[in-house]
Amino acid sequence: MKSTNPVFARSEEFNGQSNAYGNQTYPGYGQAPQGGQPAYGDPSTWGTGVSNMPDVAAPERRMTIDSVVQKTAISLAVVMATAFATWWYIGDVNEVTASRLYSALMIGSLGAFALSMVNSFKRVISPALVVAFAALEGVALGALSKYFDASFGDGIVTNAVFGTFAAFAGTLAAYKFFDIQVGDKFRRGVIAGMFGMVGLGLLSLVLSFAGIDLGFFGTGALGLLFAVVGLVLGVFMLMLDFDFVEKGVAAGLDERESWRAAFGLTVSLVWIYTNLLRILAIFSSD
Repeated sequence: MKSTNPVFARSEEFNGQSNAYGNQTYPGYGQAPQGGQPAYGDPSTWGTGVSNMPDVAAPERRMTIDSVVQKTAISLAVVMATAFATWWYIGDVNEVTASRLYSALMIGSLGAFALSMVNSFKRVISPALVVAFAALEGVALGALSKYFDASFGDGIVTNAVFGTFAAFAGTLAAYKFFDIQVGDKFRRGVIAGMFGMVGLGLLSLVLSFAGIDLGFFGTGALGLLFAVVGLVLGVFMLMLDFDFVEKGVAAGLDERESWRAAFGLTVSLVWIYTNLLRILAIFSSD
């Protein structure tokens, strides 16, 4: 299956350019067999069987649930460490430290966005770039969290953190217990929605320099709607991540793809956290 998720679309193994050990494969998405050999398509369509399949990762080098958990833990630990460091560096928000906050927010946000694009479209995942992304994302989140804490207080940051992990646990439980199947239309819809929100966010930022406020990031009804839609999209993005991990493990992907999964999960969790933070802030301001 050629993934429409930009985070996973560059994975050679996941998109039929590598083979899973011990599985019989079939042509996928209109790809005709070449040279008498079968094309390798959607891992979910593979059946059990015995075949001679080259370029297979050795058992000790295959992606596993444990390897994904380990890499994700590293990525999130880097995010939290740099977020705490940024929080401490900014200190109490006042006229003197406000410049630190905005500088950290801009540097972290722009750097994390640039690396997220590189990681999303990079064919061979780079652990170093994933860690660098996590570090810059932590800088941005530390500054953003400091701003919301100074503006709204009342434990809003702590509630958003707990809410994010609750959303992760709830989504994972629903995915497993209700046997949710991620279809192609669902993928396209989620990715289209994600890029649509990113585009609107960038448009709103550009127009804000001209003094035009579209209200997408405000505390009004439109801001609340935008944040709720973003939160729902974040939950759907987690489902895409779980689908990639489940099918990747079954397909015997190379262990390095654990970093791609970790990157995707980190992006989804950060997405959920920021939107949940905004929702709590809007309700706090009423």
